[in-house]
Amino acid sequence: MTVLALLSVAPVIEDSMAGEVAAAVDELEHYDVEYETNAMGTVIEAESTDELFAAAQAAHDAVDGDRVSTVLKIDDKRTRETSATTKVESVADELGREPTSQR
Repeated sequence: MTVLALLSVAPVIEDSMAGEVAAAVDELEHYDVEYETNAMGTVIEAESTDELFAAAQAAHDAVDGDRVSTVLKIDDKRTRETSATTKVESVADELGREPTSQR
C-alpha cells in the first residue's frame, strides 16, 4: 500500500519561515519516505500510515517556535498501489500536455 500526503509545517511568525521549514523537511530524511517540497508544502509517499505519521510528527517537532501550524492531508488508496507521479501523469494525459503554465 502506498499512502500519499501533503504536509505543511510552519511556525506562526512574521519573519521568513524558510529556516524552520528546512528543518522540518530535513527531518524527513530519517524516515523511509519519498518526498518533494514545493511552494505550498511537501508531498510525501510512504508504505503505511504508521510511517507517514511518524515522519509528519518528526517534521512538526523539528520546527522551533511558541506556535507551530501543521496541516496533513492524506490520500490512502487501499485498493491499489499509486504514486504522486502517477497522479500527475493522469492529469497530464487528460490535458494532453504537462500540467504547468505554458509561459
